Amino acid sequence: MDEVTVHEAKTHLSRLLRRVALGEEILISRGGDPIARLVPATRGKTRTLGIDRGRYEVPEDFDAPLPDDIVADFEK
Repeated sequence: MDEVTVHEAKTHLSRLLRRVALGEEILISRGGDPIARLVPATRGKTRTLGIDRGRYEVPEDFDAPLPDDIVADFEK
């Protein structure tokens, strides 16, 4: 892992990001103490929309007013 100072990181950020995009990790230090690491970003899993379609049905009274005792609980 290559190490650069904060000043070098600010001055050469684009160059460092190209290296990181190729899989390299860069350690950023201040006064000889490591403070951050530049690492390649990972993509999360892609989500499949509609996977649970048909498993739940919204009831007709979904947006009906709540009973007074439940409303009172929220107002405490």
